[in-house]
Amino acid sequence: MKAVARRPFLAVLALAIPALVLSARADEAPATADLQEASPPAFGPVPASEVVEAELLFLRRPVIVFADSPADPAFVRQMELLTRYYPQFEARDVILITDTDPANPSDLRRKLRPRGFSLVLMDKDWKPSIRKPLPWDGREIINSIDKMPIARSEALERNPAGR
Repeated sequence: MKAVARRPFLAVLALAIPALVLSARADEAPATADLQEASPPAFGPVPASEVVEAELLFLRRPVIVFADSPADPAFVRQMELLTRYYPQFEARDVILITDTDPANPSDLRRKLRPRGFSLVLMDKDWKPSIRKPLPWDGREIINSIDKMPIARSEALERNPAGR
């Protein structure tokens, strides 16, 4: 008898749930659109021509990818290897800089003088730490960042119990 009494309730519930879900989604749509407009831009590569070293000194840790062309296979492969690690780079204050135009050299290209493809990893003092002539996996870059003196001191400041 109890099983029979539950069935009408389940039928009403089965009809009501989709209607509630649809109305909730309709209510959420404008709110998510507003949030997307207000949220900061997602982490991603920045062209070297837009970077001003003095504004980012001791604030951001540059990872610079140089190439002679955006179609360079090493450049394309490097960018593919890095995309999966964007959240970890953002957590480590990394700015990913790309420079694929040797005809119009940026200040960074003049300073670091790469030949062909080059990956340059710098600390927050903007001094080159590691240079690689071939694409490097994002995990290896993150491990190298975590070994840098400034990054180690930042980690100790965030977690004083780890001393």
